[in-house]
Amino acid sequence: MISVKETYLYNEVLKELNYPFGNVFIFDGYIISEINRGIIFNWEDHAKTIVEDVFCYLGTNGEDLIYISHRINSYSVVPYDWIHFFKSNYQLKGYFIVSEHKVRILNSVFESLFFNNKIKRFNDLHTAINSIKTGAIEIA
Repeated sequence: MISVKETYLYNEVLKELNYPFGNVFIFDGYIISEINRGIIFNWEDHAKTIVEDVFCYLGTNGEDLIYISHRINSYSVVPYDWIHFFKSNYQLKGYFIVSEHKVRILNSVFESLFFNNKIKRFNDLHTAINSIKTGAIEIA
């Protein structure tokens, strides 16, 4: 898989946020994260910063956003940290995981135990984006 920067989508980016641990691309109605290889992604060191920056930029609590975790690199997520997200009164319209590796998809099953809504999984970014733009799948 390739980065958003190397796709047709990059022309649609409203704002790009670059962090030492990865990049986040803000679009109209959704955001895409690409976390660096080897990171242990958690609330305090990573997610809280992204959430505050994105939601401040867009002026939302997230209820109108779809978050796409574009897993082009191998990294770990602390699934329990979703509890911090929801306790802070943040929301998401949807949560998509894009990964072509079965092991990463299996890891997302554990993550779904702590996420309040259903997680949608895709093998490629194009299909995930198309489902948003065409309304092809039900969110929630």
